[in-house]
Amino acid sequence: MAVQFKRGSVLSALSMTPLIDVVFLLLIFFLVASRLSEEDRVLDIPLPSAANAMPITEQPQELIVNIDERGVLYVNSKYMQTDEFEELLLGAVAENPVGQSVIIRADRSVALQTPVDVMDICLKCGATYSLSIADGES
Repeated sequence: MAVQFKRGSVLSALSMTPLIDVVFLLLIFFLVASRLSEEDRVLDIPLPSAANAMPITEQPQELIVNIDERGVLYVNSKYMQTDEFEELLLGAVAENPVGQSVIIRADRSVALQTPVDVMDICLKCGATYSLSIADGES
């Protein structure tokens, strides 16, 4: 199958120069990128060590404190007085001094002092706390 051109027409050929330029740019990019990733792996950083390190085997359990409309505490669905809660929290913080957290859920009609007392106990024991509130649709 021969291609015939009219007399006097200019044969327009597909230029390969831009295609070759793109291929070389991609080649250079991947060579540089692979070289940088190798340098990241070669870094030899001495890590600190501890004499009595204990690995964390499980995540610390969050304590959920529910406060009903009368101001009564329920910690993980179990009735407790504030002094019992403080003892429980001290034990939990002793087991996990860094990450023990408490979620405080209070009824909307409860006096403000009871949740504040629970927050004070959390701060005194060294635990972090967060307040859980309703979104207003209920």
